Amino acid sequence: MLLRLSLVALLLLQLGWSAHAQDEETIEVEEGTEEAEQPEEVKPLYSPPTATGETFFTDHFTSEESFKQKWVLSEAKKEGVAEDIAKYDGKWAVEEPEEQAMSGDLGLVLKSRAKHHAVAAKLDKPFKFDGKPLVVQYEVRFQKGMECGGAYIKLLSDVPGLDLKNFQDKTGYTIMFGPDKCGVDTKLHFIFRHKNPNNGTYEEKHAKKPTMDLVNVFTDKQTHLFTLIVNPDNSFELLVDQTLVNSGSLLHDVSPPVNPPQEIEDPDDSKPEDWDEREKIPDPDATKPEDWNEDAPRKIVDPDATKPSGWLDDEEEFVPDPNAVKPEDWDDEMDGEWEAPQIENPKCEAAPGCGEWSPPMIDNPEYKGKWKAPMIANPNYKGIWKPRMIPNPEYFEDLSPYAMTPIGAIGLELWSMTEDVLFDNFIITNEKTVADDWAKASWKLKSHEEAREKAAQSFIESVVFAAYERPWLWVVYIMVVAIPVILFIHFCCPATMPKKKAAHPKKTDAISPDDKVPKKKADLNAKPAELGQGDAMAEEDQEEAAADEEAEGEAGEEEEEAEEKGEEQEAPEEDQEERKPSKADLEATEQPEALAEEGSPRTSARKRKVRKD
Repeated sequence: MLLRLSLVALLLLQLGWSAHAQDEETIEVEEGTEEAEQPEEVKPLYSPPTATGETFFTDHFTSEESFKQKWVLSEAKKEGVAEDIAKYDGKWAVEEPEEQAMSGDLGLVLKSRAKHHAVAAKLDKPFKFDGKPLVVQYEVRFQKGMECGGAYIKLLSDVPGLDLKNFQDKTGYTIMFGPDKCGVDTKLHFIFRHKNPNNGTYEEKHAKKPTMDLVNVFTDKQTHLFTLIVNPDNSFELLVDQTLVNSGSLLHDVSPPVNPPQEIEDPDDSKPEDWDEREKIPDPDATKPEDWNEDAPRKIVDPDATKPSGWLDDEEEFVPDPNAVKPEDWDDEMDGEWEAPQIENPKCEAAPGCGEWSPPMIDNPEYKGKWKAPMIANPNYKGIWKPRMIPNPEYFEDLSPYAMTPIGAIGLELWSMTEDVLFDNFIITNEKTVADDWAKASWKLKSHEEAREKAAQSFIESVVFAAYERPWLWVVYIMVVAIPVILFIHFCCPATMPKKKAAHPKKTDAISPDDKVPKKKADLNAKPAELGQGDAMAEEDQEEAAADEEAEGEAGEEEEEAEEKGEEQEAPEEDQEERKPSKADLEATEQPEALAEEGSPRTSARKRKVRKD
């Protein structure tokens, strides 16, 4: 039964593996050729996605020419940095990924390491926060991982005089969104600039840190999808690979808060001089006891200690190593007088101690330390002082921070210590379904092919990927693993029984092949001449039987001695198997029965009668 189950499991595994590999080509290389040409694997053809609804910006980077027509490279300089690194002179290129999963797929690649990069593009039309969600989505692939750098985007504010050639870190933006990493610190930024309605100044509001661990995004070298949704009800959502990693409210889950507090501490208020913040004070009426000795030491010599017998007072605990040798290159003038290194005195190993003995120190029972008055409640305690609260002159209440400054352009202003960061498939829309359809036609296919290629790199990964597509294969895997284990235990580890020693044949009165067989008697039909002759023959038979018994006794003793020698040199277990009785054994077994029958009184009488006749 177990063998049948094992065969069925192996058959199912073969079927699953065949289904997983049915689209892969099998290339046969002819023997005898020095270099067999192996055709390249045919990759799926990539088709750029098409928006299914209203959009404000899209780009899937079909060519270098289309990139130059839509995007503008910055010619500005970064302020506050050294002149040699102030320029935004990092290189950009539209090219295929280093490990291409789909044929014809291109992306915008950050090419320079340790350089400032800045490039921006105008939106097809400004996005205004007029009651519909803002949905921003794009792909990033860290083809060489990421040591320190970002891959975030800036949605630039639609203000008069926006010049993309002067795009820099000081350029005003409405939202900054995307991944960032330096060392072990990983972030997914969502920052929006909120305008103070009182004075018109802008302040950055940072969303809380996502709960998801983003390390894999920067290290697996796969394409990842980043999505930001800002809703008119002031809620926001951050998704990575269409999985929610952060969400909250623009009013409550950002720092600092959008709305300032209604009251603030009075900056001109100060603590009164007679304000007592001490909750407890020393008892002013307490006095030190007369028997309190502040000069008593904490430790004293143990008066009851005695030197252990066998203590070696004249021996040092450490002595120079007698086996040490002065190095040949030792220079007394340069290195000083050479001294052998110190080792433990071997004479002290068996003794309780060496050197001058001194009694141990113990706690002084008379020690009380510095006297201090006990603490009591402070009758003048007023609590911890705080400045009084006054109305906040900067207070305002904005219940709709969603209504941000309109967006007029999208930009990438980055510094990276790792090159070849790939961007692709930007979309800005006001419907999440449009962004989902865009991802389904681009990132979903691309991610699937990348996962397939990665899984094909090893057998285990490929097996897991096959089960990912066909979950029923997990049952097959379990059976394939469990059944051989059960079979191994069943056949190789049976229930152990005490092994019986091979028994020797029991000694009986049966005649062995090597025993003397009595002479064959005369034919019973023969007629003796005289009765006396029959009696004489009976006496001869008795004498022959006695001789035969004596011979059998001697043969039995020889057989017992042979058996004792055979036990000392026992044959291997496989030679001790029970044998079927041979023809000679059967004849030897029948002979005693015949002899016994001849030796019976009835048989002897019949023989005498026959002989008499």
